[in-house]
Amino acid sequence: MGRRFGWLWAAYSVSALGTYLAFDAFSVIAVIALHAGSAEVALLAATGPAVGAVAAVPLGPWVEFRHKRPVMMAMDLVRFAALLTVPAAYVLGALGVGQLLLVSVVVAAADITFGAASGAFLKSLVPADRLLTANARFESTNWTALVLGPPLGGAAIGLFGPVTTVAANAVSFLLSALGIRAVGGGEPRPAPRAAHRLRAGDLLDGWRYILASPALRPLFFNSLAGNALIMVAAPPLAVLMLGPLGFAPWQYGLAFAVPCLGGLLGARLARPLVARYGQWRVLRAASALRAVWPLGLAFVGPGLPGLLLVMVLELGVITCSAVYSPVYATRRLEHTPDDRVARTLSAWSITGKATTAAMTALWGLLASLTGPRTAIALAGILLLATPLLLLRETATERPSPATVPPSPDGSRPSR
Repeated sequence: MGRRFGWLWAAYSVSALGTYLAFDAFSVIAVIALHAGSAEVALLAATGPAVGAVAAVPLGPWVEFRHKRPVMMAMDLVRFAALLTVPAAYVLGALGVGQLLLVSVVVAAADITFGAASGAFLKSLVPADRLLTANARFESTNWTALVLGPPLGGAAIGLFGPVTTVAANAVSFLLSALGIRAVGGGEPRPAPRAAHRLRAGDLLDGWRYILASPALRPLFFNSLAGNALIMVAAPPLAVLMLGPLGFAPWQYGLAFAVPCLGGLLGARLARPLVARYGQWRVLRAASALRAVWPLGLAFVGPGLPGLLLVMVLELGVITCSAVYSPVYATRRLEHTPDDRVARTLSAWSITGKATTAAMTALWGLLASLTGPRTAIALAGILLLATPLLLLRETATERPSPATVPPSPDGSRPSR
C-alpha cells in the first residue's frame, strides 16, 4: 500500500486506541469526580454529540475547497487542545459538567470534519483497486482498539484517576497529527469555488447529492436505519442485564468485549468475499445477516446461558457489520465525485449521528413505558426490514472518474 498509506494507517491506529481507551470517559468523570446525577449524565451523553453534529454542518462545504491533509491535522490539534483542558481543569479544581459538555461538542464537530477530510484524502491517496483493502484495514484496527481500549482504560482510571484516559486520548490526537504530517507528498488541487463566500444553499449540497444519486440513496437509508436500530437496543439491554437479570458489571462488559473479536474476522473476510461474489452481493448479504441477530436479545435470560446467548448474538451482528462497513464505505467513495466527497461524507455523518441520538432517546422513552424487552424486540423487528432498502441494485451510474484505474502512463481513460 506504500509508505504514505502506512503513515496514515499509523495515525488512524493511535487515535483509535486513544478514543477507546477513553471510551465513555466523560460519563465516568461526571459520576466519579463531579458526582453528577442520571439526568446530567444523560444530557452529557446525548447533547454533546448532537450539538456537535449541528455545529459541523457548515464545515463540510468549507472542507471541500481546501487541501485535506492540513484540515485533518488541524482537527487533530483542535481535539488535542480541547481534551487537554479537562485534566488541566481537574487539577486546578475547576472542572464542571458545563466544560465537559462544551468539550464534547467541540470534539464531535471536529470528528465529523476530520472524517469528511480523511475520506476525500484516502480516495486521492489509494488506487481505486485498493480502496477496499484500505477500508478493511481501518475496520480491523477499529475493532482491535475496541477489544483492547476499554479494559486498559478502566485499569488506568482505577490506578491513576478519572481523567487519565482523557489525557491519553488528547496525546493520541497529537501523535495522529504528527503521523499525518509524516504522510508527506502532495494531493490534488481542491476544486475551485464558484463563489467567494459560503452561501446558505451550499450547506445542503451533500444531502442533495446523496438523495439524487441512485447508487448512494439506498445505501444511505440502509446504513442510517441499520446502524440506529442496532444502537438503540444497547441502553435497554444494559438495564435488563444489570437490573432484573442480575448480571455483574464485569459480566456485562465481558458479554460485549469478547464478540468484538468477530470484528477482526469480518474485516479480514470483506475483501476475499467481494473478490469472489462481487461488491453488491456481499453488501446485500451482510446487510441481511446483520439484521437477523439483534431480535434474539429480547429473549436473554439470567445466568451462564443468558450470558452465552448475548455473546453469540453479538458475535454474529459484529462479524456481519465488520464485513458490511468497509464494503459500504468503499462503494460510497466510488460513487462520489472528487469535488463532492467532503460534503457528502459530512452530510452522511451528521445525519447518522443525529438519527442515532434521536432514536436512542425515543427508545429510552419506549423502554420506560413498555419495558426493556419490548423495546429491544421492536428494534429487532424493524431491523429485519432494513435489507429491503438494498433489494435491488438501482445504480445505473458509473463510479466517479477518480475510481477508474489510471493507465501505465498516468492518464485516465475517458468515461
